[in-house]
Amino acid sequence: MEVTDVNIRLACDRICLPAVSENEVQKLFTPGEDIPTCAGFMRGHGTYTEGEDLKASVAGVKEQVNKLISIKPLKSRYNGEIGDVVVGRVVEVQQKRWKIDTNARLESVLLLSSVNLPGGELRRRSSEDEKMMRKYLQEGDLISAEVMNVYQDGALSLHTRSLKYGKLSQGVLVKVFPSLIMRRKNHFHSLPNGAAVILGNNGFVWICPASGLEHQEDSGSAGGFIQDLEKEVPKADREVIARLKNCILALANSKMMLYDTSIIYAYEESMKFTVTELLLPDVMVDVANLTQHRLHLDIAE
Repeated sequence: MEVTDVNIRLACDRICLPAVSENEVQKLFTPGEDIPTCAGFMRGHGTYTEGEDLKASVAGVKEQVNKLISIKPLKSRYNGEIGDVVVGRVVEVQQKRWKIDTNARLESVLLLSSVNLPGGELRRRSSEDEKMMRKYLQEGDLISAEVMNVYQDGALSLHTRSLKYGKLSQGVLVKVFPSLIMRRKNHFHSLPNGAAVILGNNGFVWICPASGLEHQEDSGSAGGFIQDLEKEVPKADREVIARLKNCILALANSKMMLYDTSIIYAYEESMKFTVTELLLPDVMVDVANLTQHRLHLDIAE
């Protein structure tokens, strides 16, 4: 008789966490719900007027700048801004440009003149450079870049002129809603556990060994187009990356903001579970609740 392993989790008492006050949580508005207004308000995106009342047209949180009131949807495509850090995938090679999927409504553009040439040469791009485009970047390659310009139709123009941008090597790509990525001055983080993450403003999160980002900056003389695919990633690093991925998915499932501190806390709280257990729905909720509790303790202090 063949015996198979069965994964059984027994019920246990959950940790009692203090309730969060209403001032610490942003209210979620549903379509058709009345939005509190002030005298002389201005209607922004995600809202409509019905008589003298202002109502939400999408599900999201309220954003107010002076008298301009808008609703930022939780689920939406990426709306790029100049200076944003993005992670994207090359989908097409065209004349003097690459088309990049950045989770936006339109495909983004990376011009040949907006990348570093191998050797760091500063010169006009020639026809020879155009013939070499597919050797630099080809369909399916993942890159990190910065938004340089936003065209009138909403398409984004990218650049990779800084040494920290360029082709990404070995790692894991995680996709979340762009609204869950907290805007910070730095979106490149080397974590204490030996891994590194790039939190793209477009909702694409790249997880790789910390040596991967260091190698990318060291390869600046090659224009950021070198991929180190020969070196095998150790098993311990792969386990760390897998655990980080599951932690990020747990936070995103509970609609928690993603930034370096929340990811580190979630990783530490997940150590009591195996990597596989982090895929269970109740475990994902536990990790998110414990992470939120630690973040609130930091705010209280």
